[in-house]
Amino acid sequence: MKAISVIVCTVAISVLLIAPESLDAQTITLKLGTAAPDGTNWWKVLDRMAQRWRKESDDKIQLHILPGGTQGDEGKMLDKMKFGQLQLVAISGIGLAAKEPGVSAFQIPMLVDSYAGLDRVRAGLEPRLEKSLAEKGFVVLNWSDIGWVHFFTTREARTPADIKKMKLFITSGDIDSERLYRDMGFLPVPIPVTNLLTSLKTGMIDAFDVPPLFAIGNQSVGLANYMIDVKWAPVVGATIIDRKSWEAIPQPLRDRLMKIARATGEELRGEIRGQEEVAIRNMGTKLKVINDLSPAEMEQWRSTAKTAQQKLRGTLIPADIFDEAVRLAGTSQR
Repeated sequence: MKAISVIVCTVAISVLLIAPESLDAQTITLKLGTAAPDGTNWWKVLDRMAQRWRKESDDKIQLHILPGGTQGDEGKMLDKMKFGQLQLVAISGIGLAAKEPGVSAFQIPMLVDSYAGLDRVRAGLEPRLEKSLAEKGFVVLNWSDIGWVHFFTTREARTPADIKKMKLFITSGDIDSERLYRDMGFLPVPIPVTNLLTSLKTGMIDAFDVPPLFAIGNQSVGLANYMIDVKWAPVVGATIIDRKSWEAIPQPLRDRLMKIARATGEELRGEIRGQEEVAIRNMGTKLKVINDLSPAEMEQWRSTAKTAQQKLRGTLIPADIFDEAVRLAGTSQR
């Protein structure tokens, strides 16, 4: 769901445009911005890609990483791409859905409950979505994972009914998701993702839904002491580059850079999947994981997910893409 505040993977790269034939004589400087804090898994993989691109291009392509959201939120980064200030963004599926709504089909609440299920949906839809994005001027360099969205709260909560009594964080500017949450009976509070921590400290919000690794990375664990052990939805990420900027790089080099970008995306996916459960276990006394939900409580979550799915189909997610995601997941439409 677009409201998931998952910004951890937002990246922007500013490219000095030069004619392809002049590459041998000049250096392409790339400014890479990301919402991921310095030292996190997402940042490390981006840095790894930067080093590999530099080596592959004989130092002709230089990527400089600007971590921690210094280039603004995902919406601002996309705006910078539009005006030529940035040429490449590594972005969450939530942010990318602003350009291609079908991306939200990867993040349908409780449609899949495993990475195997997500992989089936992604393998089936990626070519179609990449083609659509290319028509809109974006080349997808790679896809990655951000993690499974869980609900975090400042006081104990077990069901959607409990969450509906709380002030729920939602990314500011996401009007459609805000309306969806309100229609479902929640109390969304639109706030810039960069203000999530401050909003928790001041009591502006007391609940939010993000992947655990993001909650750990931005240090919101400890302010929100409870996590409900329900995989609400997976969140994906992607790295996209402005097509004109990409095509300014000579074709043979583009092919090699694409191969590197795809490989690092796969590496990030594997690392995130391997560390998510370990991170939850290692949080110890800082976080109480609510993992003893009764069958009746789990049914409340499934019922809420069903309502969300019905509202998403044909509105935030094109109906045909939604239906294809359901088919690929191997489940009946809820």
